[in-house]
Amino acid sequence: MQTNRSALVTLISVFFFWGFVAASNDILIPVFKEKLNLEQWQSQLISVAFYLAYTVGSIIYIGISKLYGGDILNKIGYKNGIALGLCISALGTLLFYPAAQLVSFNLMISGLFIVALGFSLQQTAANPLAIVMGDPAQGAQRLSLAGGVNNIGTTIGPLVVSYAIFGAVGSGNKLDDIGAVKFPYLILGAAFLIVALIFKFSSLPNQIHADEKTETDNKQVNKKSSLHYPQLVLGMIAIFVYVGVEVATASNLPEYMRQKIGIETSGAAPYVSLFWASLMIGRWTSSAGAFNVKPNTKQLLRFLMPYLAFAVFLLVNAIAKSDLTVFYPYAFVILIMIAADILSKGSPARQLVIFSGCGIAALLLGMCTTGLVSVYSFISVGLFCSTLWPCIFTLAISGLGKYTNQGSSYLIMMIMGGGLISWLQGWLADDNLLGIQWSYLVGVMCFIYLAFYGWRAASILKEQGIDFDKQKASSH
Repeated sequence: MQTNRSALVTLISVFFFWGFVAASNDILIPVFKEKLNLEQWQSQLISVAFYLAYTVGSIIYIGISKLYGGDILNKIGYKNGIALGLCISALGTLLFYPAAQLVSFNLMISGLFIVALGFSLQQTAANPLAIVMGDPAQGAQRLSLAGGVNNIGTTIGPLVVSYAIFGAVGSGNKLDDIGAVKFPYLILGAAFLIVALIFKFSSLPNQIHADEKTETDNKQVNKKSSLHYPQLVLGMIAIFVYVGVEVATASNLPEYMRQKIGIETSGAAPYVSLFWASLMIGRWTSSAGAFNVKPNTKQLLRFLMPYLAFAVFLLVNAIAKSDLTVFYPYAFVILIMIAADILSKGSPARQLVIFSGCGIAALLLGMCTTGLVSVYSFISVGLFCSTLWPCIFTLAISGLGKYTNQGSSYLIMMIMGGGLISWLQGWLADDNLLGIQWSYLVGVMCFIYLAFYGWRAASILKEQGIDFDKQKASSH
């Protein structure tokens, strides 16, 4: 099955916005903590509001679908659903103006909540679309490609927002007027509306048609709900803890650097940007498998793509006038991720196990060391989180057939883990509990479950007649 490249390019453009806003939260958290004298766990309510909105959005989506007697995306169309989600997100950005004017923490997180409500609908439509727009065996690689675009947004977001708030990235400047927070989000709202129009008139398919052969081959086709598929139920927990460890690691990083290294909030943006760029580096590496090129060329791309992504990070930070010399040693860390990607052999289950193991090692190293070694250990978690979303998503919705949309919505619902687990880590980071450094044990527990899911999902799918290793072999 050939991929419609122009439609795929249009689809993955929306992934940029999800990344831009999500990563920018990591700058807003310490800014509001400082200006409003919040505790670390209180500041993490920004993440709670943002990621809990995905759950609320999914519940609304499922409820409306039941009221209408059928999947709502099948009724209004996928590209129309994405356009509607963008408009909802644009409404949320409008609240940043009164929030900044009144210095209202509640209004600000309400605005983020509405932005993420729109994202919930967008993600419910976009993720399964990316998987079905071509060879199913390469679905995870296409999601990695989309994730790579997402992480251009996550790399740029902290730098743009930091520049808009402080006047310069990594300058050490203090924030005089919290009203500066409103401008990047108002501009973002206008961009949402423009892209909504592009989606409305794009060539994207409006419907997903289940692969009848896959449904016939699946031994569990007679199930009455997506929740009767164990790969989905276990996958929901996996999405919860995956988004949790990703967001918690990044959102607690500025406070870790402030306490342990003496780097203030205004100087944290380049490091937060590197964390999110690490996800871009990993996803660009994995996306090499989505290109229809010769095997030798694919192997070459596995080495070129990550360093091209790293070059994008360096370029963006050079434009922002950050000191680049401290980031050069990170090029050696990337080699570990490349080796892990090669060992995974394109299998989503195997990659999930290997990358989770690397994530555990990175967190343990960060907790047992000091200085920039510990900072880069925590940042490298981004490399090993990079491809876990497409791996989990691909495994969880495989074999669901006509329940694919419903299953996708349940998975999006579990994005709330990003808020709850980051809040948990923020609470445990109190000096009277684990402290900021050892609070990263939360992430270790998350990765242990993810490794288990990779192993378990593979065996469940084989029982249902789905073997990605065989599919991959036959597609060559």
